Amino acid sequence: MFSLEESATPLGHEMRKYFSFAPGYRNLNHGSFGTFPMAIRQKADELRTQCEERPCAFLKYQYDVLLEESRAAMAAFLNVPVSTIVFVMNATTGVNTVLRNLDWCDSDEIIQLDVIYGACGKSTEYVCESNNDHVRTREVCVHYPVEDDHLVSAFRDAIHASRRAGRTPRIAIFDTVCSNPGIRLPFEALTALCRAEGVLSLIDAAHGVGHVALDLAALDPDFLVSNCHKWLFTPRGCAVFYVPHRNQAMMRSTLPTSNGFVPRSARDPTSDDPTDFVRNFAFVGTFDNIPFLTVPAAIAWRHHVCGGESRIRAYCTNLAREGGRRVAEILGTTVLDNATHTHTDCCLVNVRLPIQAGYSVRLTWKGEPATPTDWMQKTLIEDYHTFLPVFPFQDEWWVRLSGQIYLEMSDFEWAGHTLVELCRRFQDALSNVD
Repeated sequence: MFSLEESATPLGHEMRKYFSFAPGYRNLNHGSFGTFPMAIRQKADELRTQCEERPCAFLKYQYDVLLEESRAAMAAFLNVPVSTIVFVMNATTGVNTVLRNLDWCDSDEIIQLDVIYGACGKSTEYVCESNNDHVRTREVCVHYPVEDDHLVSAFRDAIHASRRAGRTPRIAIFDTVCSNPGIRLPFEALTALCRAEGVLSLIDAAHGVGHVALDLAALDPDFLVSNCHKWLFTPRGCAVFYVPHRNQAMMRSTLPTSNGFVPRSARDPTSDDPTDFVRNFAFVGTFDNIPFLTVPAAIAWRHHVCGGESRIRAYCTNLAREGGRRVAEILGTTVLDNATHTHTDCCLVNVRLPIQAGYSVRLTWKGEPATPTDWMQKTLIEDYHTFLPVFPFQDEWWVRLSGQIYLEMSDFEWAGHTLVELCRRFQDALSNVD
């Protein structure tokens, strides 16, 4: 599938030739939407061509065979039985699938962190609202950076406080690596805590597959969903949804309900057949499901061209960590990290910006109203040919950068000097506000 020339390519700028970036564009924000090599795009195009040449034959019969191959490749990648793996469009869909399938009781609570991903936080709010607010959320609030032991202790305290209040901590949702700020969380310890406390664990691993090491047999969560299009190099949207056999009966319906749904009246009550779960998720209506079929090619490309998962992880994590320190040095600020450096044991890094005000002021960008975040991000796109997530957090401004196989330290140094200029321009814009 891949040439010998590709297999000899070192990590760094030489890797750019395998991607479709515009000349001069620096993709320092891989974490938001990911991207994928041209070889994987070619594979997706070949599959789409096969589909369009014989649409019904492909979608009714060939698709099933290819989907089984993808599920098998992902199951091996995550070290779990293939019968526990299905695909959904994205991590938010997987989280909603879990939350909307549970049979909620009036005393139930959802335990979640204050850094929960925005859409997932909205999803838990919807669950509470749709149950007439009898179901509640209980938020675990800490000040970051925080040591892992303290975060786990705060999570445990929230579970115990829920019970003392006469509530039932039904399920806990937490990330592998959260979005903003982009820090690694002690998801292994949180999963073990949930298991010990009898609380269901729902891991939002949007930043998971292809980013951090995941052995689901050892981790043993109750539910986990992870985007493949962020870090594994598949096209958007593609996410793996893991449900162990013990919990598959809870996942009654896909979103939307698929043709594979089996009503309770038609089920054999003595059957615990995992193929019911798999069939339910096999074909959830008509949408672009070609990305699901590219998983084996993406895994093979990472192994053959990049040297495998350990090499990719080591390069990207080290680049993000060291690059973040260099950006902070240029800015004269700090990296968001704890003393044990577990926050930065991932491919994302957050650097504080040297600006202190303007969180809610209204600016204009090319004559149109703009929030401070939009002003800075649009300026980065238009004037500097890059994009960096800029966000207020804990009463300070932060920027998040991604380490990836096509980047080098010089990209981070460039980002640091660019951010110095951006911050100066932002302060000038603030001074001109009436």
